[in-house]
Amino acid sequence: MYNLHLGPEQREIRDTVRDFVAREIKPFALKSERLEALDRRLPLAILDQASQLGLRTLALSEELGGAGADNLTACIVAEELAVGDPDVAAVLAETSRLGHLLFDRWMTAEQRAQFLPPFLADDRYHLALAEHEPDTDTVLGVNYHRPTAHDSATETIAVQSKGDWVINGVKNCVANAPIAKLFAVTVATEPPAPDGVILVPHDAPGLTVRAHDEAARGFHGAGGEVSFEDCRVPAQNLLAPDRERRVDDGIPLFPAINLGIGRAAYEAALDYAQMRVQGGRRIAEHQAIGVKLAEIAIRLNVARNAVWQAAWASDHPEIYADRSIADLPLTTIAQVFTAEAVYRAAKDAAECFGAMGVMRDMPLQRYVHDALICLHAGHGVTDGKLEIAEALVGYRRYPAVSARAAE
Repeated sequence: MYNLHLGPEQREIRDTVRDFVAREIKPFALKSERLEALDRRLPLAILDQASQLGLRTLALSEELGGAGADNLTACIVAEELAVGDPDVAAVLAETSRLGHLLFDRWMTAEQRAQFLPPFLADDRYHLALAEHEPDTDTVLGVNYHRPTAHDSATETIAVQSKGDWVINGVKNCVANAPIAKLFAVTVATEPPAPDGVILVPHDAPGLTVRAHDEAARGFHGAGGEVSFEDCRVPAQNLLAPDRERRVDDGIPLFPAINLGIGRAAYEAALDYAQMRVQGGRRIAEHQAIGVKLAEIAIRLNVARNAVWQAAWASDHPEIYADRSIADLPLTTIAQVFTAEAVYRAAKDAAECFGAMGVMRDMPLQRYVHDALICLHAGHGVTDGKLEIAEALVGYRRYPAVSARAAE
């Protein structure tokens, strides 16, 4: 049964992170230079402190030196961090998620012995997943009913040479790329074979990382382009092909970060509305502002329920097997609803400040900007709704196109 009652350990982790955000992250995030929408310099010292709290290794199993947190706890932590700064939340969430996937599930014992000790010892040892560009099975949007030819130029190819793998290609929009010390790179091998994943250290010869231009970035955290030019790594860096390598286990980390942005905007508006006096009373007591605050609280509460339900379901996959709930993409549902609800909440929160809500030295303009990023990140809200529609109806796009073309 879906349970909203957090355990003692979950509450302790939440409260510890909340205190850390109030003490260390908020003072940094509210500096006037950080409020500039294009100022995305990562606070490395704060990330170091978060690592020392165990947030970088949050999802890693206790047997390997992590906290062994479940998916719901990971989402709670992501929300709390994002209340302070979504970039900090995104970096830590990505490294924590990949740490569990790589060290607990994907690596062999020999690979784990090589890469785990430096990961645990170095607070600045972050991880990045360099995947293929979306193929015709995942691209939606304007070409929804028109499959496009696969562009081989976007592939990253790996060939064997003298006992090593030699990698060539480019990966775009790689989260954590500028600060990662280990990349998990999806590659196509020659002769044609199923895609593989190769572990590539950041200092491997032939690997180049170009950080995204600040003005062009469209997501939170640290992102960049990773290029491989005759990049050579040992043959044993290939992950075992028979291991399950599902990257997305339905963990709504990104919606949780988005929710944290909305909560930061709401808390700022609530504090201001109780402090600002107009017409002899606090503006929170005026109907227009009171109703607006109530609507924000409603949206955020419902969004949190969607995020927590999706996270809880990813921790309890048996609920799908026995048909306790409908087999729907709960994480996509949470992402779509949260993106729309938080953007509306951030705008309403800014309106509570009146004209000051759009001033560049006020935090609300930054919250609205960050919420807008979440509205259009990835494939965007519209594509998410199309994915949900597919799950509801149970159809495939491209066979239907072929049938019409045959007629």
